[in-house]
Amino acid sequence: MSSKNVLKWSIDDKPVKVDKWDGTALKNSLDDSAKKVLVDKMGFVESHHLMDGRLIICTIAIAFAIFALVWDYLKPFPNSRPILIICVLAYFFLIGILTLYTSYREKGIFLVALDRDAAGVDPDNVWTISSYVKKYDDMYHLVIDYKDGKKGSERTANFKHSVAKFFDDNGVLAYDIYEQELKLLINSLMSEKKEK
Repeated sequence: MSSKNVLKWSIDDKPVKVDKWDGTALKNSLDDSAKKVLVDKMGFVESHHLMDGRLIICTIAIAFAIFALVWDYLKPFPNSRPILIICVLAYFFLIGILTLYTSYREKGIFLVALDRDAAGVDPDNVWTISSYVKKYDDMYHLVIDYKDGKKGSERTANFKHSVAKFFDDNGVLAYDIYEQELKLLINSLMSEKKEK
């Protein structure tokens, strides 16, 4: 095998194969494929602000836990009791905030993509994609929210299909079929934008 062939091959050349009975794996592979379409193929820029919020909350919670550990090492238990109580309460409070953040702010959103203005003058258009699969169900729900950066208007489109439409009997993702469905949804939002 020559070095030219090695450099041309990429992980994208391999088809995605998952256990067809694992609903979480099916959902995650479809989510990753949607991310690939918007970011790699359509050229949108992924925004990490939503995930950064989660990371900040987790970092603060871990800082309290580490501080409690160090304090207890420096001043063994009877002397460290008030600090340990404060740190443990703060840690559980922050975990509660994290739970609320993931439940009510993230809401299953796996991608926030920015469609940058070519001139760099107008604000970015924001595409937010979320999905869910109910437990013991084969229906994949995908929701795309579009916010026009210039006008501030918002539109939503969604589809609901069985995962069997996108995977064959061996659990291999039919990427072309999924990409076509996703692009139809995105184009419907873009055509609404042009009509208005």
